[in-house]
Amino acid sequence: MEGSLTLSGDMILVLMLLGLTVVLFAFEIVRIDIAAICIMVLIGLFGLVPGDELFNGFASNAVISVIAVMIIGAGLDRTGVMNVVANFIVKVGGRSESRIMSMVSATVGFSSAFMQNTGATALFLPVVSRISARLDLPLPRLLMPLGFCAIVGGTITMVGSSPLILLNDLILTSNRSLPSGAESLQQFGLFSVTPIGLALLGASILYFLVLGLRLLPHTETKRPASPGRTKNYFAEVYGIQGDVYEMLVTVDSPLVGMRISEAEKLEGAPLFLAIQNTDKPRLAPPADEMIWVGTVLGVMGTRDQVGEFALANELRLQPRLKTFGALFNPTRAGISEVVIPPGSKLIGQTIAEARLRSRMGVSVLAINRRNDIMTEGLREEPLQAGDCLVSHSTWRDLAAVARDKDFIVATDIPKEEQRPQKVGYALGFFLLSMVLILFTDFRLSIALLTGAMGMVLTGVLSIDEAYQSVSWKTVFLMASLIPLGYAMEVTGTAAWLAEQVLGLVGGLPGLAVQILLVALATVFTLVMSNVGATVLLVPIAINLALATDANPAVYALIVALATSNAFILPTHPVNSLIMGPGGYKVKDFIRVGGLMSLLYTVVMLAMVNLVH
Repeated sequence: MEGSLTLSGDMILVLMLLGLTVVLFAFEIVRIDIAAICIMVLIGLFGLVPGDELFNGFASNAVISVIAVMIIGAGLDRTGVMNVVANFIVKVGGRSESRIMSMVSATVGFSSAFMQNTGATALFLPVVSRISARLDLPLPRLLMPLGFCAIVGGTITMVGSSPLILLNDLILTSNRSLPSGAESLQQFGLFSVTPIGLALLGASILYFLVLGLRLLPHTETKRPASPGRTKNYFAEVYGIQGDVYEMLVTVDSPLVGMRISEAEKLEGAPLFLAIQNTDKPRLAPPADEMIWVGTVLGVMGTRDQVGEFALANELRLQPRLKTFGALFNPTRAGISEVVIPPGSKLIGQTIAEARLRSRMGVSVLAINRRNDIMTEGLREEPLQAGDCLVSHSTWRDLAAVARDKDFIVATDIPKEEQRPQKVGYALGFFLLSMVLILFTDFRLSIALLTGAMGMVLTGVLSIDEAYQSVSWKTVFLMASLIPLGYAMEVTGTAAWLAEQVLGLVGGLPGLAVQILLVALATVFTLVMSNVGATVLLVPIAINLALATDANPAVYALIVALATSNAFILPTHPVNSLIMGPGGYKVKDFIRVGGLMSLLYTVVMLAMVNLVH
């Protein structure tokens, strides 16, 4: 079948930028947000989008809505709602693994309906860790159902995932390029996808109950640390043998005048956890801290290792912890697992470059990377997304780490909730946003910002905490890709691509075309962001529907839903978050996620065609 559209110079430029985008996203030559910004700049330089519209994405309804959803989610977290949820799940679920798994999965699924699924997963990581430790349930039996249902839960409402939030904006853009006489596409309401999302969530939970739990690893994994287990935790979980000792630096010691980083490189050196060389003892000595005569070092290692190191370096081994006894008290400090999430600015930096000890008060003792435990050469090891840092710190410092968007703390921190007295305000303004969305004509962004700013004004969050809760990487990614979708529409590139696809699948029934769209969206999502896949494929789907007399809005919705079909590889941010703490391997995602992906496709297409 010959297409009626002829390739123009602008179309060729858009196709080249489209190919460049896929390559940059698939191979991560640069960070995906940087890649998206570069593509936006090139669109402007080539004049493919008018200059006064190039940056409209930053003020779009979708981008502002995503910012507001992140702030609202942070407000709910700051008031301790999640710990109330954990206590309820344990109380109702008892000790049954299947019941606990079902309740955790359902709860995180419904939470993801109103906040970003990555944020919901981050909130529930310590909750599930607490439940796992309290009931002695293997963590990998809970985390993958948690992560998969968090992804699926984003399909319950139009604010649950970035592709669905973006969809209405893409529909508005397409309406501007429809052929004359064509009927404008209607936007979707908040709960337009709810029957589909609920069916997907129910099918996902049923899948794990019937088959998924049998496919998950049966062996216990590295369990996130419980408070107070400092002494035994290393040996039990990470194979790091030893205990905490004090060593006094004598006048004859070769360590005098050395920095901590230099002492750590000495043969047989134990783990350096604390120091006193001035007025008071401190944990997590900075790498450039100098060692002088009279310095007291708090170290960890086996008795033989520490003894041999002390003898070789003229150090006096103290008989008991008298300097650091209070610091190593389990009510004050202990072991934790801290995950490096996708989008963290620490990715690519070494432990030394990140300066975690001097900035955050955290000593990294091991790295759990895809179930591979590293304990040697940590300071020079570049960090990767999904890395679990096994660390020692005070609980106060760990609480500060938990508030930093570059980390996800997978350990239940033994502290009182920060602002439990504000829980009423948090829930009230969350419900106010929902009411405004459902019963007024305000735009989604205005309704959600009302709730977000209400939380700020009532002290649920400070404005600085609100800024910190926003993943600016996601914001710039979305805002920078919107012009690419617009360029595809206004230049006719999307219509031309749709014609080429139609030439390949012409004569096939509508269901076969829908399956093809789902397959394309799934593959794209596995190698690039779901936002990027949505921006690229929605214009093509709409033009394909127009060419086959199908419903364009339905085809666009299928693409936006299919970009959540990201279970086969740990490339989705949610899968990256759970991989380290769960001790999963890639083959676990392929085994469990492969069938999950097939089930998702079948249920999603059946429900879309039934409801719409």
